[in-house]
Amino acid sequence: MIKKVMLVVNIATFLLTSQGLSAAVFSERPEVKEFIQQLDLETKDKKRALRALSKIESSAEIIDRMTKPYEALTWDKYKKLLITEQRIKEGHVFWQAQAETLQQAQIKYGVPEEIIVAIIGVESSYGKNRGKYPVLQALATLAFDYPARSPFFKNELKEYLLLTTEQQIDPLELNGSYAGAMGTPQFIASSYRKFAVDFDNSGKIDLVNNIKHAIGSVGNYFAVHGWQTGKPVAYKAATRGKQYKSLPIAVPKDPKPALSLANLKQHGVSVKEKIDQQDEKVALLEFENGPQKEYWLGFNNFYVITRYNHSSNYAMAVYQLSQAVKDLHTKQTTIKHDSK
Repeated sequence: MIKKVMLVVNIATFLLTSQGLSAAVFSERPEVKEFIQQLDLETKDKKRALRALSKIESSAEIIDRMTKPYEALTWDKYKKLLITEQRIKEGHVFWQAQAETLQQAQIKYGVPEEIIVAIIGVESSYGKNRGKYPVLQALATLAFDYPARSPFFKNELKEYLLLTTEQQIDPLELNGSYAGAMGTPQFIASSYRKFAVDFDNSGKIDLVNNIKHAIGSVGNYFAVHGWQTGKPVAYKAATRGKQYKSLPIAVPKDPKPALSLANLKQHGVSVKEKIDQQDEKVALLEFENGPQKEYWLGFNNFYVITRYNHSSNYAMAVYQLSQAVKDLHTKQTTIKHDSK
């Protein structure tokens, strides 16, 4: 039994070192000591950070997950993961259970109830799946062993340590996504500190256990990032001829509206819906749907959804899920009222 345990430990160590990761606890690494020293200068929280980082090691699994995000899948594969009959039905159930809070959030922030429901559905399956990875380990691993985004995650690690101090939470206590997102709406630490709200005036913001805070915080996040109440999110587009191929396709990570509707029309791109403001800018979105490509016009609100997760696939999944949940919710509500 001892030999078997030692073999497992050695394999784990090999996996770490073979990927350039250190098997030592973070607090023993020079670059981490430098980070803690800087943290101490800014927050006077050196002892707490040192204690927490002395109990975790780098995770090869987190690095692996980070390099293979679902958002990198083609649209036809991605949507099958997120827009399912079960998620749609559970969205209706969630909406029923949280109807009053969702309505309050829509009134206060101007964000449709179905969009908030869809965000929470995509992020955590309506609070049932908040992530299995220790947030501290995820952030430390990405801060010090994922060079591509090291500055970003070093800042998030600092924000997380500040957050747990403010919330009086043990930094080793919380679990989340492989990227360190937390709670029912899966906020990263900096977003938690900037945009989370106490939506029931309980005196302490809690995105893990308080669903009202999660709903209000999603609404606030979108409002702060420029959600336009009553405006469209996206319309499916039809193309004719070949002129549309000369138009710039929006960058999936940053689909900012930049094309005029008149320009699109001149290039053979049209939508069925009537658009009141012809001077409104849109983004031309392209999605792979099996062997075919489909095109959509993304408005400002579509861009706002990508500020939550920088991916056109993500934003389209949220939008289409929101519409499916809304359709079911409206249908079931109508049936319930008619049966009385």
